[in-house]
Amino acid sequence: MLFTDAGSGRAEALARETGGEAVGTNSELAASCDLLVLGVKPKDLDAVAAESGAAPAVLSMLGATPVARVAEAFPQAVAMRLMPNLGVEVHHGVMCLAAAEGAPRGRVEEVVELLAPLGRVVELEDALIDPATAVMGCTPAYLALIGQAIAAEGSREGLDFDVSFSLMNDTAAATAELLRTRSAKELIDAVASPGGSTEAGLQALDREGARRAFEAAVQASLARMRGQDA
Repeated sequence: MLFTDAGSGRAEALARETGGEAVGTNSELAASCDLLVLGVKPKDLDAVAAESGAAPAVLSMLGATPVARVAEAFPQAVAMRLMPNLGVEVHHGVMCLAAAEGAPRGRVEEVVELLAPLGRVVELEDALIDPATAVMGCTPAYLALIGQAIAAEGSREGLDFDVSFSLMNDTAAATAELLRTRSAKELIDAVASPGGSTEAGLQALDREGARRAFEAAVQASLARMRGQDA
């Protein structure tokens, strides 16, 4: 893998971490690579493209930047767009991929294969990448907030916070696995017996507007991606 940066030093650090190489310019990198991965600010797309036009294929991670816009900036390249979430750090990520119109299927499949060790790759129409990002890209922060709040209440009642957080964390991991084979309703019904403590907690969440709050969070994130006021 080859890396460049805008002077931050990250290219050298990533090269050392991955056994790759830091090169001096974007044009040098583009001329030597099979796939150019873009991780720059959206406003810098045209400037980077002017330096990197020799790249045969481009994988963009630019926020709120349609794949057609990437294809316009790199007219000679196979253009694709990727939105990953933080789970790729532990090889359990979710990555949403869109290819530009006319992209060769074989090339797209090569990129999917390259990404597979980092987690699950979901191919979508480009118009659905932003809604998908609002669901899977932002959700790690929401789930972390939930876990923090639940663990804090356990701590308030006498549990060591780290123990409380670990209990919640392992329960969250197991719940995610259960939801692969059961619907959300089935799981809720299995835990919340009539008149029990879980039912009381669910009723409290409903009174406090928990569902509406998360609906609002997704819509606010999506509005920001679209350049609208949340």
